[in-house]
Amino acid sequence: MGMNDEDSGKTTTATEESARPEIVALAIVAVAIGLVTRFFTRSSLWLDEALTVNIANAPLGQIAEYLKHDGHPPLYYFFLHGWMELFGSGDVASRSLSGFFGVLTLPLIWIIARRKGGPTLGWIAVAVVAVSPFAVRYSNEARMYSLVMLLVVIGWLLIDDVIDRGKATISRFIAIAVVAALLLYTHYWSLWLLAALGLTGVWKVWRTPDRVVRRSWIGLVLALIAAGLVFLPWLPTMLYQAAHTGTPWAPATRPTTALAWTLADNGGGNYGERGLVAVLIAMALVLGVFGFAVDRRTTALDLRTRRQFRGAAWIAAFTFVIGTSISFVANNAFAGRYTAVIFPFLAVITAAGISCFASRWIRFGVVAAMCLLLSVGAVWNVFDNRTQLKEFGEEVATAAKAGDIVVFCPDQLGPAGVRVMPAGLTFISYPAYENGQFVDWVDYGDRNKASDPAAFARSVLSQAGSTHTVFVVWSDAYKTFEGKCSGLIDALSTVRAPQLLLAGNGDRYFEHASLLRFAPSS
Repeated sequence: MGMNDEDSGKTTTATEESARPEIVALAIVAVAIGLVTRFFTRSSLWLDEALTVNIANAPLGQIAEYLKHDGHPPLYYFFLHGWMELFGSGDVASRSLSGFFGVLTLPLIWIIARRKGGPTLGWIAVAVVAVSPFAVRYSNEARMYSLVMLLVVIGWLLIDDVIDRGKATISRFIAIAVVAALLLYTHYWSLWLLAALGLTGVWKVWRTPDRVVRRSWIGLVLALIAAGLVFLPWLPTMLYQAAHTGTPWAPATRPTTALAWTLADNGGGNYGERGLVAVLIAMALVLGVFGFAVDRRTTALDLRTRRQFRGAAWIAAFTFVIGTSISFVANNAFAGRYTAVIFPFLAVITAAGISCFASRWIRFGVVAAMCLLLSVGAVWNVFDNRTQLKEFGEEVATAAKAGDIVVFCPDQLGPAGVRVMPAGLTFISYPAYENGQFVDWVDYGDRNKASDPAAFARSVLSQAGSTHTVFVVWSDAYKTFEGKCSGLIDALSTVRAPQLLLAGNGDRYFEHASLLRFAPSS
């Protein structure tokens, strides 16, 4: 696609254009913001992060067994285990592995975007990813999603080599197989990405007349099959997880709703501009796939799509359709973070969309405005409190003495709660009467339904005796616990008078609950 050069008046192709200095300067500022926001946040770890850290802290040989009761593949947990051996398991240390993966992604994004649209697009894509609230959030969370993004970009570069750049060597096909296997061992939504790629490969093998191109696609399909064979040892665990864990924390999500959530998550957290940014991203994606600059004042749409972004758009859309459709049919919930497997495609296409203007300075203005809005979400992530439990820990520290009991109802409040509570207390989670550090998701709903709040309360009071205070961190808003935690509070209240220390604040915190104190009778 040609671009009009305002300074010289001549038209050059995007791949021949040198990087614009104003775009480079903007990207450098964006990268600086991205580096800071990837490693700093005032929030303590919330449930998913704390549970991940606790599992990764287990002896290496036991991690797979813990994951059998959790629902994820093991690669990120192995990496995090080794990382924490070196740097510790504090909030900053455990999150910094994701930040490290996020930083490694930036230069690779520059390479793939430069290949698709020249150096200016490369810098714009780096700026977009650097301040993307989605990329920042999952580079600043002790979860596997930044590793997923990194592996997808590596795989994209390798596939671009063998399919579009004529470098179909054995070593590259082996590398593709390795990266695909690593993705499978990192997150299960990689199945849908590789399925979309594999089915597309089979279609290309069938329909492509060019023998050289056909051989490249055959090699790609064989590499994906090899990755599947490498994944076979983990398959029994995955099938057990699928049968017994699922997503009991939320109902199934329709694909159209999942699309809206994906755009919203790319817009950022729960701040005022989130909806506007989501709409702008949607518009940028349309321009990235269909848009072209006619002249300095006109940008039009071509339904034939832009060739250099056609494949990325197709794989992203196909992956999303497969994943959300299967999740809906299987009655599984959807979370926007799952789309980490397609985020690199969306980010580069977004960058192409906001640069789809022939006028140099209009393009700069649009890119700067988008990056500014994205930066609001990135910075918001630094100041956002994901969990209320740190506030509870501080409150308990002022009122508890050694041997007092803290009950977490439901158990999903335990992993993050135990981390922020003072030492010397006894921690108990409902309904399993365990120490609160883990959540066993196996047959979760059935076990919760069968639990007895009154019997649990009697056990807690018996353990507390006549001298120890019982603190209860509780919420009745969790799916499969309807009425259980309020039943526990009622049972405790028949013996001891409750005192509300802190009320749940859902407007300020994503993970919120209430804190009650049951002091011994005087």
